[in-house]
Amino acid sequence: MKNDKMLTSSKSNITYDKKNLDSKILLQLYANMLKPRMVEEKMLILLRQGKISKWFSGIGQEAISVGVTMALNKEEYILPMHRNLGVFTTRKVPLNRLFSQWQGKANGFTKGRDRSFHFGTQEYNIVGMISHLGPQLGVADGIALASVLKHKNQVTAVFTGEGGTSEGDFHEALNVASVWHLPVIFCIENNGYGLSTPTDEQYNCKDLADRGKGYGMESFIIDGNNVVDVYSKISKLAESIRKRPRPILVEFKTFRMRGHEEASGTKYVPEQLMNEWAKKDPVRNFEVYLKEQKILTEKEDTILRDNILNEINENLQLAYDEEEIAPSVTNELNDLFKPFNYQEVSPKSKTNELRFIDAISEGLKQSMQRHKDLVIMGQDIAEYGGVFKITEGFVEEFGNDRVRNTPICESAIVEAGMGLSIAGMKAVVEMQFADFVSSGFNPIVNYLAKSYYRWNQNADVVVRMPCGAGVAAGPFHSQTNEAWFTKTPGLKVVYPAFPYDAKGLLTTAINDPNPVLYFEHKALYRSIRQDVPKDYYTLPFGKASLLKEGNAVTIITYGAGVHWALETLDKNPDIQADLLDLRTLQPLDTEAIFNSVRKTGKAIILQEDSLFGGIASDISALIMEECFEALDAPVKRVASLETPIPFVKQLEDQYLAKGRFETVLKELLEY
Repeated sequence: MKNDKMLTSSKSNITYDKKNLDSKILLQLYANMLKPRMVEEKMLILLRQGKISKWFSGIGQEAISVGVTMALNKEEYILPMHRNLGVFTTRKVPLNRLFSQWQGKANGFTKGRDRSFHFGTQEYNIVGMISHLGPQLGVADGIALASVLKHKNQVTAVFTGEGGTSEGDFHEALNVASVWHLPVIFCIENNGYGLSTPTDEQYNCKDLADRGKGYGMESFIIDGNNVVDVYSKISKLAESIRKRPRPILVEFKTFRMRGHEEASGTKYVPEQLMNEWAKKDPVRNFEVYLKEQKILTEKEDTILRDNILNEINENLQLAYDEEEIAPSVTNELNDLFKPFNYQEVSPKSKTNELRFIDAISEGLKQSMQRHKDLVIMGQDIAEYGGVFKITEGFVEEFGNDRVRNTPICESAIVEAGMGLSIAGMKAVVEMQFADFVSSGFNPIVNYLAKSYYRWNQNADVVVRMPCGAGVAAGPFHSQTNEAWFTKTPGLKVVYPAFPYDAKGLLTTAINDPNPVLYFEHKALYRSIRQDVPKDYYTLPFGKASLLKEGNAVTIITYGAGVHWALETLDKNPDIQADLLDLRTLQPLDTEAIFNSVRKTGKAIILQEDSLFGGIASDISALIMEECFEALDAPVKRVASLETPIPFVKQLEDQYLAKGRFETVLKELLEY
C-alpha cells in the first residue's frame, strides 16, 4: 500500500505514551487494528474483481474505531459510520457474516436489502448508519436516555464525520443530549474531506471541538492516528460518564487515505498532504513502536498476520459457498413490519361521555399505566400539559422522566424515540401540530419506516399528529398530511373520527411494536362527544366502521370527512348510502370497501387533503381495478383545493371539500 511505502524508517513517526497499559492490551490494540486493515486490503482486491459492488475505506483511521470500541464495555452501544470496520471486527462480528453482507447474501445482516455498513446487530450492540448520516446522532440520544431511565450506568458512543457536523441533526442531537445530561460520547472523525469538499468549505471554526462550548458540554481533541491516546483517553472519559452521566464531544484528527468510496479516487487531495498523512499511518507506526519496545517480535507479527489471513480466506470461502438469495415477494412483504399479535381487550366498565380530546388523553394515560417502559416526548407536554392540554396532569402521576418536555427539534426527538425502541422501550412523540412533522420527516420515512425491513430492528414509536382545518389556523397549523406517510412502506397510519375509536386505536398503536402515525383532527377535539368505556380497551387496525347502510352509493371517508358526510346524509334522508369510516389508512380495509361498492355500484371518496396525490386517488384506482364490472358510474373523489390552507374563515370554507361534497354526491346519484 502507498502508506506502507511512505513509512520506511525503523522509528515510529507517532509518539506513544503507554502509561499503565500492559503489553497484553497493547498487543490487542495492534491485532484489532491489523485485522480490519487486512480485511480492507482484501476487499479492495475483490472490488477490482467485481465481487463486491462498492467499498468505503477506513484505511488510515483504524485507531479510532478500535480504540473507542475497546474502551467501551461490550454491552454498551456503538453507532458507527461506513468507515468504521474496526468497530465490527473488534466486537468480534464473524467475518463470514460481514462478507455475506457485502456480497448481498442471506447470512448477512440485511438479507441483501442494504449494502456495506447500513445495518445493525443487537447481538453485538452495534447500530449502523443510514446514508443521511445525521439521524444516528439522535438515535444515540435515545439509547442513552434508556440507559439513564433504567439506571444502567452505560455509555453510548456515536460516530460522524466532519461533513456530518454541518447537518441540523448534529446540532439537535448535541443540544438534546446536553439539556438531558445524556451519557453519549459524540465522536467526530475529522478526516479532512467530506467526499471532495475540504474542511475550509465545511465549517469556519478552528476546531470542531470548540462547538462543545456552545452546547455546554466538555470537548476534547485527540490524535486519531494514535491508538494508545484514543484508547486511554476514551476509557477515562467513559468511566467518568458512567459515574456522572453527561455528553462529551470528541474530535479525532485523522485523514482518509482512500476516496470517499473507491470510485471517487483522491485526485482532489494535494500529493504532499497525502504523503504527510501516509507517514502517520496508525497501523504501521504502532507496529514499529511495539517492535522498538520489544513487545512484538517479527515472528509473532508474522504469525498474527498469517492467522488473520487464514481467517479472512476461510470466511470468504464460507460466504462464496453460500447460495444466492432467491427473490420471494412473500418474504419481502412479510418483513415490512415486526409481527404484531393483536390482543383484543374488550371494555367491561360503564361509559362516560367524553370529548374526542379527552378520549385521547384517557387512552394515553391508561397506556402509560400499563406500559412502565413508555416515554412521552414533545414540546410543552409536561407541566404545561401540551398546547391542547392532552397531557395535563401527567407529570404529577408519571414524573418528568417519562413525560419529557423537549427542545424545538422534531428530528432529534423522533430519532430519540427510535433509540428508545432499540433499547427495548416504547415512545410516543407528540408533534405540536402535524404541520411541524416536516422538520422531522427524514427520520420517520428513512429510519423508522425502513429499520425492520433492513435489519429486523423494529421502531416502537407512535407519532401523534394534531391536524386539520376548520379552526382558522392558516397554512402552517391546519394541514392534514397523511398522504406523506401512507405512501411510505413500513409505516402504519391511523385516523379516527370518534372518541370511542380514538381511545381504542391509540392503545393499539402503543401496543404495536411498529411505527404508527396517529392523526388527531383538532376541529374534532372539543366538538365531538361520545360514550366511551372508562377502562382500558383496544380496537384492531385495518377494520373500517360501517356507520350507515344503503344500496344507492358507497361513501368512503375518514377524520372530519366522516362528520361532513353524516351532516349531508342527515340533510338528505332520502339518500340511501353505505357510509364507511376507514379509521386506519395503513393498513386499509379494502375488503370492506370492495364489498360495499359491489353492493351499491357507485362510490364517492371524501378527503380533507387536497386532491392530487391523496389517498382518495389510490382508493379510486383500487376500486376501478377490483370492482370495475360492478360499477354503474365513475368513481368520484371530493377533496380540498389545490392550494395551501388559507386563514380567514370565508376562504377556509371555500378551500375545504366539505362545501362541495353534497353537490358531487347528488351528481353521482343521478348518473
